[in-house]
Amino acid sequence: MNSVVRNLTFDRDAPPAAFRNAMRSLAGGVSVITVGRGKDITGMTVTSVSSLSVEPPTLIVSVNRQSSSWPLLQRYGAFGVNILSADQVDVAERFSGKDGLKGAERFTGAQWLTRATGVPLLSGALAAIDCEVEETIERHSHAIVIGRVREVITGSPHTALTYWDGQYVAIDQDEDNLKLAEVSLPTPRALREI
Repeated sequence: MNSVVRNLTFDRDAPPAAFRNAMRSLAGGVSVITVGRGKDITGMTVTSVSSLSVEPPTLIVSVNRQSSSWPLLQRYGAFGVNILSADQVDVAERFSGKDGLKGAERFTGAQWLTRATGVPLLSGALAAIDCEVEETIERHSHAIVIGRVREVITGSPHTALTYWDGQYVAIDQDEDNLKLAEVSLPTPRALREI
């Protein structure tokens, strides 16, 4: 496969506020990224987690290099991805930094465990994924972090937590499937009479 690289130049970038508003239209699953070991821990709420490969199992996350998590991520070379359920909004809020909590203070009010890398993983998350940093790619204000998955812990199925248009939204598979069935295309008459 041939790839074509073109160097395009434009006079200006899109305004940051317009870009931010456009990205609010993209619903994203809410996760808490945890870093560090022992009492030297912190974390952040993100919607930027995505799978990269199944074999080997790897994922990517975008991390702001000005965040308190960045130095610990670099120091320890590991991180946890904790995929939150809708009843874990309080965890998402604590790790978003809105209430001023920092470092280990963000971990209060929830149960945490550790596995191979030693990073805290949230007990009761939809999934908790223990990752070792494989590579980082620094661009502008952020870094794309590629993580090799070392262990996966899955919780019982719950309603998922997403972030869309500036607010948290719950996605319940059973409930939302029923709603979709109500508004889907009508069943052909012949099938309804059977």
